[in-house]
Amino acid sequence: MSRIGKMPVTVPAGVEVTIDGSTVTVKGAKGELTRTFPEIITIKQEGDELIVERPDDSREAKSYHGLVRSLVANMVEGVSNGFTKKLQLVGVGYRAALKGKDLEMQLGFSHPVVVEAPENIAFEVPSQTEIIVSGPSKEQVGQVAANIRKWRKPEPYKGKGIRYEGEYVRRKVGKAGKD
Repeated sequence: MSRIGKMPVTVPAGVEVTIDGSTVTVKGAKGELTRTFPEIITIKQEGDELIVERPDDSREAKSYHGLVRSLVANMVEGVSNGFTKKLQLVGVGYRAALKGKDLEMQLGFSHPVVVEAPENIAFEVPSQTEIIVSGPSKEQVGQVAANIRKWRKPEPYKGKGIRYEGEYVRRKVGKAGKD
């Protein structure tokens, strides 16, 4: 039995869960998320807990059991608390600013880079070198942060670029001079 899959998902107060066959809809203070799961896994609501069960020990059912439980738990967590990713800009002249809901960055190109905020995603810029991406969907927040980071990945010689908060960039030694 999957150790993750057999744990029940606790639904906090203020979160409403609707299960329609294999489609789960979760509504909360931060928004609403809907996701369709594989038919082989059953999701039941008992009181203030969601229970994810598999019918047998087939390879397919085993592989989906823990995954579906984790996805449902992330949906419940997202609509109640939300998820955030913090990015740091490292480099001379690298800076970010908000233009309405969109993010505008100076990354050493001849033009500013504008990233439009998708639905349910919010950008915050506490300082010129910090960006906070937040929203109810863990998957969407991570994807938007990865797309922003893709504009200038950290390079190993000077460490310039966009990196996640706490990310370690392994530095390389440059060319060695002649003796």
